[in-house]
Amino acid sequence: MTSPAEAGPTDLLFVLLPDSGIAPDGPDTLAPLAAALQGQYPQAATLTVHPPLRDAEGRCRWWPGEQPSPDAVAAALPHLLDRLRLEARKLDLPWQRVALAGVGDGALLALEAVQAEAALVGRVLAFAGGYLARPEAAPQDVCVHLLHGLEDRRFPYRHVVDAAQALVDLGADVTADLLPHLDHGLHPALIDKAMEQLRSFIPARLWREALQAAQENERPVG
Repeated sequence: MTSPAEAGPTDLLFVLLPDSGIAPDGPDTLAPLAAALQGQYPQAATLTVHPPLRDAEGRCRWWPGEQPSPDAVAAALPHLLDRLRLEARKLDLPWQRVALAGVGDGALLALEAVQAEAALVGRVLAFAGGYLARPEAAPQDVCVHLLHGLEDRRFPYRHVVDAAQALVDLGADVTADLLPHLDHGLHPALIDKAMEQLRSFIPARLWREALQAAQENERPVG
């Protein structure tokens, strides 16, 4: 885990989930994202959770084989859920102050995690990945940011558009940014767009709290 860049208490935790197929002794593919997050949120901590499985070539995998199945994803979730709760407790952070950011298979796992567990994290950044199936329920009080390249052939963008529309129809907090000329991966332009969404997108939960506070202030005294 990387500590906050400035002295003082940690006020956010970003948990990063890499794609499958990464060599464990290779370069840190999530380093640009971690650097951007710490630059924008100097009091935040970042933690990379690596896939626990290894394929025949020694590369990291979230599940056996290249294609996920409902059973494989369900088997991968408990370890991640337990780790998220543990790290939040260590830092004494409520779940709303924890965010998941995943790439490829890591994005799929992050999205499915908030579908499977309520009050887990407050935000999800899903780069170059999407849901295992079209969502049929909206994660409560979770901001979902889908970030994708239009030239991604490993995970075609039409699935992201379909999921985003489903989430909108279900009343979820969701943004979907699809950028031209980008293939599968964590591109700088997607990171920049994610930082913009984190800065500017206001969760519905905060709007509700602000409205409730305004209504209470308008009540007559006496």
